[in-house]
Amino acid sequence: MNTTLMIGTTEIIIIALVVLLIFGGKKIPELMKGLGKGVKSFKDGVNGAGEETGKQESKKED
Repeated sequence: MNTTLMIGTTEIIIIALVVLLIFGGKKIPELMKGLGKGVKSFKDGVNGAGEETGKQESKKED
């Protein structure tokens, strides 16, 4: 049985309204800024780990 999680427009609107009610309008930009920094940091970490692995493999070949 193949089950996939599909999130529609209605669900996204409901989630956005709940977040707005919980945090208020003034806190949301700060939360999004923090989320963006977290995602960027994660991507940088993943890219850095990939570069380190590549460097280690090239050293093994020498």
